[in-house]
Amino acid sequence: MIVFETILVLLLGAVLLSMLARRIGVPYPTLLALGGGALALVPGAPRLELPSDLILALFVAPILLDAAHDTSLRDMMRLWLPVSSLVIVAVGLTTTAVAITVRWLFPDMPWGAAIALGALLAPPDAVAALAVMRQVTPPHRIRAVLEAESLLNDASSLLIYKLAVVAVVTGSYNVAGALPLFLLVSVGSVIAGFCLAKLILHVTAEIDDAATVTVVQFVATFGVWLLAEHLALSGVVTIVVFGLTTARRTSLSEPARIRVISFATWETITFVLNVLAFTLIGLQLRPILETLERSRQIEWLLYSAVVVVVVVVVRLAWVLLHGLASRLGTAITGRRAGRETNAHSLKGALVVGWAGMRGIVTLAAALALPEGFPYRDFILLSAFTVVLGTLVVQGLTLRPLLRLLKLPADDPIANELAVARGTVLETAMRILDESQDPAAERLKHEYRAALAYTCDGDDPGNSPYNRLRRDVMPSARQALSALRATGRIGDEAYRQVEEELDWGELSAQSSDRRN
Repeated sequence: MIVFETILVLLLGAVLLSMLARRIGVPYPTLLALGGGALALVPGAPRLELPSDLILALFVAPILLDAAHDTSLRDMMRLWLPVSSLVIVAVGLTTTAVAITVRWLFPDMPWGAAIALGALLAPPDAVAALAVMRQVTPPHRIRAVLEAESLLNDASSLLIYKLAVVAVVTGSYNVAGALPLFLLVSVGSVIAGFCLAKLILHVTAEIDDAATVTVVQFVATFGVWLLAEHLALSGVVTIVVFGLTTARRTSLSEPARIRVISFATWETITFVLNVLAFTLIGLQLRPILETLERSRQIEWLLYSAVVVVVVVVVRLAWVLLHGLASRLGTAITGRRAGRETNAHSLKGALVVGWAGMRGIVTLAAALALPEGFPYRDFILLSAFTVVLGTLVVQGLTLRPLLRLLKLPADDPIANELAVARGTVLETAMRILDESQDPAAERLKHEYRAALAYTCDGDDPGNSPYNRLRRDVMPSARQALSALRATGRIGDEAYRQVEEELDWGELSAQSSDRRN
């Protein structure tokens, strides 16, 4: 009961921190990291334990799936060069630099443990960076690079991490001999992820209940990961391909009501998982610090600070070097990449390099290390220090940096929205042309007004019809509440009409989508 009460208190505290983060304009993971650090200093706090083999499935699988749904496959392919440089080179350099650094600090640390630490520190978390960027509207290209990088970096770094852990646990690992098996496993994981996604999409298309579909989605997420592990495939690669495939489903394959509820549920679960990850590592750090002597605590904290510097500097140096090389290559070949993109490429590289904040994947990978793993306590401390340091230092300075650099506007989504909205409205009016019903003519008149707003580059949600709908909604809701208060209608009728008003209000609101 104490553990249950503790979780409730922690969730309430996390909600308050999230509200505070929105009010002061900082990413909520930053305050969660500070809260997790405060938990490590609370005497007598219970230690929550989870099996190490459960942690990756519990935290990483849904986080990767959510990231896959937010990632644009088109933008990923268009920006394959900068994304690949981050996914392959930046991960490799960060892993190598951290491994060499900690081996220098702890000469008796096995190379496998050092590489595992470097790999789990390599992937940045785009949640915090994008939370900051939405407040200042950065160029679309930067957002797309960070989203794609976050997804693929998780996959590449966790593959290295798992290989290093296996090497430590088994005592030996033949890289050359394992390479063919690694390639076979990767191909098999891609095929499995694609096939399982098609199967789940077919199943959910037959279900017309929002709660049931949401449960099936979560069961499928964890089931795909566990099935891949049982088949000796890569759970990471399988779930990434699974997520990218399911994200390409058509709008007709799922009712709007189910989609709205499902997205809201996933957003809530992602928040709860972040809370649990920071809580778990905060509660596990307290006994680690208690068992260390004072001098040893200071030494380990200083070593962890060194690792933070290495992680930040390596990423920043590589991104700036890649940006400079790209600019020089453009100048040498004479290829015209566009005046604004070329002129501000180094500024954009600086933003991408400074946006490398670490988050839940790093924490989950550190927590998933088995008991008895060499230097597990230091790895946990370093992982949390890197997450806390990057979220606080970079998370709180990214917005001022963006404003200082004054990057040029780059929002192709606005043009694409106009194209999409115009096509949808014109299609709807062609269908209405076939009807002789007077109601069809009234609806066409409304659609023409919306199309006029779209052609002018405005949001059709601001059309007079939708403004009037929004204006009458409060009075309509008050009248509905008065009917229930006086007993003229019961709760069942109230809830049904309330839902109808909700859908009408949603249709009248300006689109407020996550970019």
